[in-house]
Amino acid sequence: MAFIFRWLMRISSALVLLAVALFLLAYYFASRSLPDFNAETTVTGISAPVEIVRDNSNVPHIFGATDADVFFGMGYAHAQDRLWQMTLLRRTVQGRLSELFGERTVKFDTLLRRFDLYNLAVSSVDAQDAETRAALEAYAAGVNAWLGEVNKGALGRGAPEMWLFNHPIAPWQPADSIAIIKLMALDLNGQISAEVLRARTSLMLPADRVQDILPDAPGEGIAALPQYAELVRDVPKYAANTRQPDDPLSPVSRFALAGASNAFVAGPTRSATGSTILANDPHLKLTAPSVWYLARLEIETGGVIGATIPGVPFILSGRSSNVGWGITSAYVDDLDVYLEELNPDNPNQYRTLNGWKDFERRESIVSIKDAPALTIDLLWTENGPVLPPDQYDLGTIRPALHVTSVNWTALDPADTSLSAAYGIMKARNVQGAIAAAEDYVAPAMNLMLADRNSIAMQTMGALPERDVNHQSKGRLPTYGYLTENRWKGVFPYDINPRYLDPEGGIIGNTNNKTIDREFPYHVTYDWGDTQRINRWRRLMQSREVHTRESFIEAQLDTVSFTARALLPLIGADLWFTGEAAPEGSIERKRQDALELLAEWNGEMNEHQPEPLIYAAWVRELQDRLIRDDLGPLADEFTHVEPLFIERVYRDISGASAWCDVVQSAPKETCTDIARAALDDAIVWISETYGPDLQSLRWGDAHMATQDHTVLGTTRVLNWFVNIRQSTSGGDNTMMRGRTKGTGLQPFQNVHAAGYRGVYDFADPDSSVFIISTGQSGHPLSRYYDDQGELWRRGEYIPMSLDPALARAAAVGITHLLPE
Repeated sequence: MAFIFRWLMRISSALVLLAVALFLLAYYFASRSLPDFNAETTVTGISAPVEIVRDNSNVPHIFGATDADVFFGMGYAHAQDRLWQMTLLRRTVQGRLSELFGERTVKFDTLLRRFDLYNLAVSSVDAQDAETRAALEAYAAGVNAWLGEVNKGALGRGAPEMWLFNHPIAPWQPADSIAIIKLMALDLNGQISAEVLRARTSLMLPADRVQDILPDAPGEGIAALPQYAELVRDVPKYAANTRQPDDPLSPVSRFALAGASNAFVAGPTRSATGSTILANDPHLKLTAPSVWYLARLEIETGGVIGATIPGVPFILSGRSSNVGWGITSAYVDDLDVYLEELNPDNPNQYRTLNGWKDFERRESIVSIKDAPALTIDLLWTENGPVLPPDQYDLGTIRPALHVTSVNWTALDPADTSLSAAYGIMKARNVQGAIAAAEDYVAPAMNLMLADRNSIAMQTMGALPERDVNHQSKGRLPTYGYLTENRWKGVFPYDINPRYLDPEGGIIGNTNNKTIDREFPYHVTYDWGDTQRINRWRRLMQSREVHTRESFIEAQLDTVSFTARALLPLIGADLWFTGEAAPEGSIERKRQDALELLAEWNGEMNEHQPEPLIYAAWVRELQDRLIRDDLGPLADEFTHVEPLFIERVYRDISGASAWCDVVQSAPKETCTDIARAALDDAIVWISETYGPDLQSLRWGDAHMATQDHTVLGTTRVLNWFVNIRQSTSGGDNTMMRGRTKGTGLQPFQNVHAAGYRGVYDFADPDSSVFIISTGQSGHPLSRYYDDQGELWRRGEYIPMSLDPALARAAAVGITHLLPE
């Protein structure tokens, strides 16, 4: 027995030593790709020495003799910190993920091949102005210089992920940067999903009930739309969707998780300092590392500092010494879905305005890891690319002998959006930035602007010019062969909404409705916000003048206007009612929950129980209201629509009819549904977080899930690469933390302000910014998540253009010398 025990000990010790050795070996190889920020390197592609000063937050401050040299340094710094992220973005837009990830990503690759975004980006290179082309070429040379250093110095293949997904890295090209912006346009665009969902809902409900569940933003009404069944023949009332569970590698976000943002600016008359203040926090999917990367560029027009996207050389939200700018998603309806009729005698042809016509056709081969390659036919019509029925649920609204195509402004083969971005960076004043934005195409954005004396908001991006007789006003799929449904082109830039130095002295946007114009000058019907704007207006008008601190407070505000508006409605007949009930019974828990909510001020604080009770209640309430009418289609409404619940409980246009469960004999009231929904919520909370309502924490449910795109679901590794944080806020607070809406943890914070910045032109160097993770994409770097806790606590780091300040606390200075 002792003999066996000794050998077991020896074997166990050997296994432990082997595990330690393997861990140390893995650590060694992974750490090889950590860059040395104090290196001096000789490179080709620059005219004079370039200096990259990394301040104490690892923000690179890049100095060079020419703009081209500075952009070379930007490419070098991006590649040092985010090489894996950059190459993954490029692979995504090229439709080549399956070469690494196998059959899991085939659907994504085929979609991107059909949109053909990368080839359109290649075509767009020559459309850029000369200065932008030079910047893109210099940036690409900088990226490739770092790739050369990786290969020459055996620097761990450039990123630890490269050891797990080994593949050759092609040299960076100017088109790659343009393609990443087009990929961003795809992620932000929810119009296909919006049209399909409206069509599917229209097939199941009368028009007035569609208006309830898919309400328009408050304002002037629109002419009644026809029902989808009236526009399109032979479509089933309901068809099951083909959507798969969310995948972090997907290039497309659900419509409920499309882009969002806040941006607001105060002019000299509303600023305590007599100059201007601008705040911006664009909201995108949370990932580790963040989508955003902070940088400072010293170009010929002066210093520029702010947020970039790795792979793109320009500052997308930031400031110079003269101008500050921020961006919000404009929600422009810049895409239409068309039903293209097939020739019954020749499926290679489709109907046009002038009869049958052959599809434009091209074969494309998708290479798949550990599986045979897949050959697909890419089809284009006069309207745009043909998409298959298993994408965006298009098969559920498509009649027989038809295919679906899309027309979209981002499919422009001469897209000059990056030329516009460079022009905005170089602008000397607000008017110069507005003029530069004219060349911008997609994704459509609201550009918030400030110089020392002036403020403005300009919608930039191409606005389609539709026919006034368009059958669905762009809100439903329509036949592509009818003249009235075709685009006439795009409107001139002067049509885009613009606000310049308003009398009130403050401009802001929370993705809310920015203008009220009749079709076809309407911009969109599907605005991104109807709730946060009310809280923002209250915060802005509560003070006569504002400071940097008051703008920070507004950016971090977690009071839900929605909760304050809905709770008095849905709980009107429930407050302080009910008979005495024993401890632990559902009746007693209902009374306890109502007592908590009755004294709550609507603050979505991570440490309080009330936000979780409220969020679970309204979620269950909406599901009870719509489930019997919509059946399985109710699963598509993953997030609470506040306007819908308000319409129901105010009985607007007979909307209280939703409260009666049609399939039951009794006639239920809205109070009955509210009470039953609260009971449902309490049961769910008890099963998920425990029965003690007082001890609940909203932050336990509302965890920010900044997960690694590839390794985030891998056991063991996910403990090292994912960043999880308890957060305040919610779907409709200024500090927005959009919830997941699906699965076992529907309130996880998956979509938030990955970047925050506040720019004060009375003292520009007192401006501040922050990103949600850290500058590095390397999990072993101390800069992988060093800003994450600051971001969670609502803190910022300095945003100074003072070179001496950057050098004083530099963690490293990289010197690039010309060969």
